[in-house]
Formats: sequence, structure tokens, C-alpha cells
Amino acid sequence: MSNTDHQQNLLTTTTLRIAGIIPETITDGDGFRASIYVQGCPHKCEGCHNAHTHDFNGGEVLSLQDIINKVYPNPLLAGLTFSGGEPFCQAEPLAILADWAKQMNLNIWCYSGYTLEELKELAKTNKPIADLLSKTDTLVDGKFIQEQKDLTLRFRGSKNQRIIDLRSIMNKANEK
Repeated sequence: MSNTDHQQNLLTTTTLRIAGIIPETITDGDGFRASIYVQGCPHKCEGCHNAHTHDFNGGEVLSLQDIINKVYPNPLLAGLTFSGGEPFCQAEPLAILADWAKQMNLNIWCYSGYTLEELKELAKTNKPIADLLSKTDTLVDGKFIQEQKDLTLRFRGSKNQRIIDLRSIMNKANEK
């Protein structure tokens, strides 16, 4: 089986439990994007505007190819955003989807209730988390904290959350 056939097989047979898809948005990261909201979240932040995504058994299960068909081809897309729910709870299928996105020259934004430091620690023993983290261009990290809610913040809901350009961090690390 060729590499292309193998990837197509993965896209067809791998599934993701999602809460929904927004095929065109400008609010979930830089540029014109498609957002995939995964289902299931262990954080259950008070005041979460996506509380319907918390139940790990909710939403619907779609193949990655079905998800791609809902968002692509769209020549205006700059990237995909993985939100939720907690994307790193479904890191393996999202990493496969990120591989496809990279081949289409799309960037990846990922929203997580985990901090980057927590994800790095989890990645030491969880290869899918390490894989998804390595394919993420921009990470918005940290739990939503109701007391720090700020509607003037761009691309995040509370002041503790950070927008981290992982590509810049990796490029600087590679230059050393």
C-alpha cells in the first residue's frame, strides 16, 4: 500500500466524536478558518460557553474524511481550529487530521484547557498528545476562569489563557 493509499485509508477509517463543525469562521484564530468542536471535556469549567461539549458520550461520530468533506475544498481557508471539548482527549485522530491539513497548507490552532506545561508533561508518556502538540501551530491554553472573563480579549475568554505561537518556539529551539 502506498503512503497516499495508507493516508486515505486512515482518513476513511478513523473517527472523531464531535460536537459540531463551523466550516467558515474568523473568531477561532487568525484568518479564515474551519473549526472542529470535539466532544468530551474533563475540565468542565464554570461558565464555559461550550458546556454542551463536556459529555464524552454526546455529539456524533464522523470519519475524518466526512469532516474533511464538510470543510474542504475552500480556497479561502487559512487553517483548521480544534476546540471543544478538550482536543487532547482525542489527540490521535486530530493528529491524523492535522497531517492532512498540513499537506493542504493549512495551519492548526488548538484550544485546550490544559496549559502548555501540562501538555508537555502528558506528552512524555502519551505519544498521541506529543504528536498533536508537534503539529499545532498556535495553542490557546488554560482553563476558562469565570472570574477572569474578559470579552475584549481576542481569541480567548479569560485573562489567564495564553495564545502561544508554537511554531516560533520550535523554530527558535531548532536555531540553537
